[in-house]
Amino acid sequence: MVAARRDVTTDLAPPPCQAAGVAQRGVTVVTGAGRGIGAATALHLARAGHDLALGYLRDDDAAAEVLASVRAEGVRAVAVRGDVVDADDVDALFAAAADLGPVTGLVANAGLTAHLGDLACTPVDVVRRVLDVNLLGVVLCARRAAQVMSTSYGGAGGSVVAVSSAAATLGSAHEYVHYAAAKAGVDALVVGLAKELADQGVRVNAVAPGMVRTSIHAAAGDPGRLERVVDRVPAGRVGEPPEVAAAVAWLLGDEASYVTGAVLRVAGGL
Repeated sequence: MVAARRDVTTDLAPPPCQAAGVAQRGVTVVTGAGRGIGAATALHLARAGHDLALGYLRDDDAAAEVLASVRAEGVRAVAVRGDVVDADDVDALFAAAADLGPVTGLVANAGLTAHLGDLACTPVDVVRRVLDVNLLGVVLCARRAAQVMSTSYGGAGGSVVAVSSAAATLGSAHEYVHYAAAKAGVDALVVGLAKELADQGVRVNAVAPGMVRTSIHAAAGDPGRLERVVDRVPAGRVGEPPEVAAAVAWLLGDEASYVTGAVLRVAGGL
């Protein structure tokens, strides 16, 4: 287990809206922010003016690069190393975010497939880790977000967006049915938690990407998977992380103010 730690770099001056006497703007927490969809989402949100707390697991160099890129957009940001399946690490991430201002957004993006193959051939420790990160990690982050955002707990309200997957409804047979099952759990969480928090100022939604060009496939041992299976996609191509990031940002923002309990598919027709 990787212990959470706060990024202590504070040399970037706060933007004008953070000046003395001006109310702080909300902070958005992004997990899995060191790569892929998480990194693209962090940059998209920074360009839209979000201050950010970036959670990542272990790649310090990648996290530092994302941190530098979002700060270059003129927002305040911290990067916090930790594991979303560890409640103490989740608390540390949200505490670091609160140091910047009130937490009003969560993008629960951290995830992995870890292995490709039939369930019968998938080691139990891999199954457990995939279920933990992709479902328990989202539950723990959403739980903490509810505690800090909900008006019934004294929060200012906000928005949660979980990153699910088209696999939740496709099943992903012969590839990662355990991952698909975890993402189906995320979809159920979104529906239930949205109802639970609807009268407390918090919206809860998800995006469900299809085949997206990230390193998740290489990390699972199949770097050529996208090229091999792209013909399954009706749109005829794989998606790019910024395309998913734009959907996440819309769900977080005021234009989606009447949207809660929704799973927005970003999958090229899958």
